[in-house]
Amino acid sequence: MSNMALSCSNLCSHLSLIRLCGLRTNIINNGVYSPYTAYQSGLPLCRHYSSSKVRRGVVRYVSSKLQRVNTKYEAFLKRRFPRFFQLYHTFVEVFYRRLIPGFKLLYQDGKAVGRIKAKMGTMGVKAKDLPYRDMEMLRHFRRNTVKAVPLVLLSIPPFANYLVFVLMYFFPRQLLVPYFWTPSQKVEFQGIYHSLRAQHHLPVLQGLERTSHTIKDGQLQGRLRDLCAKVQNGVTPKASEILAVRSLFSGPPLGVKRMSTDHMRHISPLLFLTPRLPGFLIGRRLNSHALELLQLDRALIRLGPQQLSEAELRQACFVRGLNSGRLDVDQCRAWLSQWLQVSSSLKDSEVSLLLHNLVLLSVNHPKGSSGH
Repeated sequence: MSNMALSCSNLCSHLSLIRLCGLRTNIINNGVYSPYTAYQSGLPLCRHYSSSKVRRGVVRYVSSKLQRVNTKYEAFLKRRFPRFFQLYHTFVEVFYRRLIPGFKLLYQDGKAVGRIKAKMGTMGVKAKDLPYRDMEMLRHFRRNTVKAVPLVLLSIPPFANYLVFVLMYFFPRQLLVPYFWTPSQKVEFQGIYHSLRAQHHLPVLQGLERTSHTIKDGQLQGRLRDLCAKVQNGVTPKASEILAVRSLFSGPPLGVKRMSTDHMRHISPLLFLTPRLPGFLIGRRLNSHALELLQLDRALIRLGPQQLSEAELRQACFVRGLNSGRLDVDQCRAWLSQWLQVSSSLKDSEVSLLLHNLVLLSVNHPKGSSGH
C-alpha cells in the first residue's frame, strides 16, 4: 500500500485508476462516503509531518490536484470519445459501490500485516512461531498482493487502464482479488477453483499406484497399494492408515524432491501453483508451500481448531483440499480434526505426505469433492 501511495505522482495522468482505487474526492460534496477520507489519517506520506495542520494541508493540496486533473481527463474523454465515456461511466458507478468495501478491507489487512512484520522485526519472532491468525493473514495477504501486481502494471500505459477496468468487470475471478468479490461470488468461485483442483485427483492416485510397484519393501508396498485401492473405491481412509506409509514420503520414491516431474506437475494445481515450470523449480515450490502448510497446522493446533469462526473454518478446510462451501459446520470440523491427526504426527522431512493428503482425505468426503 505504501509503495502505491508513493508512486501516486507517476500515475496522475491515469486518473481512472486513481478513481478505481477509491481516491475520487468530488463525491464528498454530494454527501456520499469516500474511502479517501478514511485513508487520510493513514497515508504514509503524512507520517513524516508532526503538525496535524501540515498534514491536512498536504492532503487538501494533493486531493485538489487529483480532482482537477481528473475533471480535465474526463472532459477530454467525453468530448473525443463520447460512447466510450458513457460505457466507462456506467462501469465506474457500478464498480465504485462494490470496490469501496473491498479497498477498506484491503487497507485494514495491509495495516495488520505491517503490525505483524513490525512485531517480527522488533521481537525477533520467526514466521513459524507466529499465532495462527497472524500466519494466515501473512499468507493470504501475500498471495492476493502478488495476484494484483500484474493488473496494476497493465494499468500504467496511457488508456490501458480503461481496458483493464472493463476486463475486471467481465472477468472478476481472474483479475480481481477476493477482497472485491461479492459473497455469492466467493462461493461460486471457490467451487470453480475446487473443480479445477479435482481434475488432478485421479492422476495423483494413479501416480501413487504406479510408484507402489517400485517399492522393494513388500509390507510397505502392500499398504500403499491397499490405500490407493481403498480411495479409488470411494472410501475415505483413516488417519492411521495414511500414517502407516509415512516413511515412503521422506525419501525416494515419494519425497518432495524425489518424485517424478510428471507426478509433481499433478500435485502443483492442488495448491493452485502453476505446473509449467522446470522440474527442480516445481520441487522447490512444493517443498516451500508444504512446509508453510505444516507450520500453519501446528499453529492451528496451538490455537485450538474449536476457536475458529465459521468463515475461518471453511477457509481452513478449503486451503487443505476440501470444497467446504458444500458442507455444514459440523462436517467441516470433523474433517479438519482428521486432517490435523495426520499433520500433527509428521516431521518436516515428511511434508510430501501432507501434499498427498490433499487428495487422500478429500476426494471421497461426502459432498466435499466434485468427483473425478
